[in-house]
Amino acid sequence: MTERPADASPAPAPADAAPLLFICTGNATRSVIAGVLAARAYPARPVRTAGTFVIEGQPVSWRTRRALETLAITADAHRSTQLTAEHLAEAAVVVALACEHVTYIRRNHPEAAAKTATLHRLARDLADGPAPLAERVAALSLDTVTLDLEWEDVVDPGGGEVEDYLACAAEIDGLMRTVLPRLDV
Repeated sequence: MTERPADASPAPAPADAAPLLFICTGNATRSVIAGVLAARAYPARPVRTAGTFVIEGQPVSWRTRRALETLAITADAHRSTQLTAEHLAEAAVVVALACEHVTYIRRNHPEAAAKTATLHRLARDLADGPAPLAERVAALSLDTVTLDLEWEDVVDPGGGEVEDYLACAAEIDGLMRTVLPRLDV
């Protein structure tokens, strides 16, 4: 297994930067993959993952572990975590893996809606620097954008075959290669 090329990751952000938060439903596959990729790109920056409907403390499944291996990453220490208001308050940006997660934030935590977007939307719409991340995220008016199920979701592989997990990991990896350089402070 080979490591990703050095030029695929941005320079590390400072440790005092606000955390990046990645969310999915069970905090078992999609948010884990995105979070591990972000943590590798920004080893000094806090990166958190959580889910909107979680069984607390669960490790990743063998299928998720296999998908992570295809990206030359691991999440052996990961345990599933339920999303909290504290996670949202601290986050610089909340990266959702599907529209349903954005809807959940809008409904249950409207104070975080303006900094919550799907990974696909950020890959398409988030501008590069030099403006601070908070300004670039605010410019997107994320609390009012119309969500589009046709292109914004990373499909949950849960319950599927290992090939579904591998496809999910490849999709997230491609999107993160676009988004990670834009998440710099």
